[in-house]
Amino acid sequence: MSLHDPVILTCSISGTVANRDQCPAIPYTPEEYGAEARRAVEEGASMIHIHARSPDGTASYEIADFRAITEAIQAEADDVIINYSTGAIGIPIEKRLEYLRELKPDIAALNMGSMNYAKYSARRKGFVFQAVFENSFDTIQTFLVEMNELGIRPEHECFDSGHLANLDPFIDMGLLKEPLQISLVMGVNGGIRPTAKNLAHMASEVPAGPDGPNNWGVIGVSREQWMLIAAALSLGGNARAGLEDNFYLPSGEMARSNGDLIAQARRMAEDIGRRPATVAEARELLGVPKRAAV
Repeated sequence: MSLHDPVILTCSISGTVANRDQCPAIPYTPEEYGAEARRAVEEGASMIHIHARSPDGTASYEIADFRAITEAIQAEADDVIINYSTGAIGIPIEKRLEYLRELKPDIAALNMGSMNYAKYSARRKGFVFQAVFENSFDTIQTFLVEMNELGIRPEHECFDSGHLANLDPFIDMGLLKEPLQISLVMGVNGGIRPTAKNLAHMASEVPAGPDGPNNWGVIGVSREQWMLIAAALSLGGNARAGLEDNFYLPSGEMARSNGDLIAQARRMAEDIGRRPATVAEARELLGVPKRAAV
């Protein structure tokens, strides 16, 4: 990737842990997801990453909730690329495959390695949350085989440089088809430290395909997001922003919507001479066909 490439901006509308007590803009209902997606697309996002919630705000892995949210987003945002989360702690693999089989999103995230996953509070001198995030080779292969059969492109989420090396056996087995989409996730306790130097290192480890480099971008968790996005944009990478990852603008002001966060990422790209990719351009770069009209 280079500075001449358009930037694929992804919006992670909502995670599964934070709630409106922490950020009032977090969507709960399908209609709220749809409105947030529209705001993000209007500001330059070409892909929407979805963690489902039930209308009361609790995390959901039910087909009905993914369907309702997806339909609401597509009603508001037209041809935006749909990307489903598959990561979870304590949710059976089969449960996570059910909504992929039924709804067949354009893309599904695929975590590329097991790890400690935590949030640490320096003020409290303790962990706010901690767990072991299981993503064994068997789990990865199970998801890859299903995604290939369903025609879903994987987004490989890599929380450390060793996770990038985990791509190698699946490339060798022929389970991965280029162009790859690789997300470098930084800022999670248990993963690589969120520094520009570490981002440059991880970007250098992204495998190159026979026809050129694969697609990579950064997912910066917490307020380090803006420094990491600036570094990724300068290195020619893509970027993700949204209320799953960070609530705050560089000024310290809390975002009023996902649109505020995507607008900031777009301005940063434009400041160094890049522009947001259109949905059609993003589909071509990622090897994702346009959805057939229903």
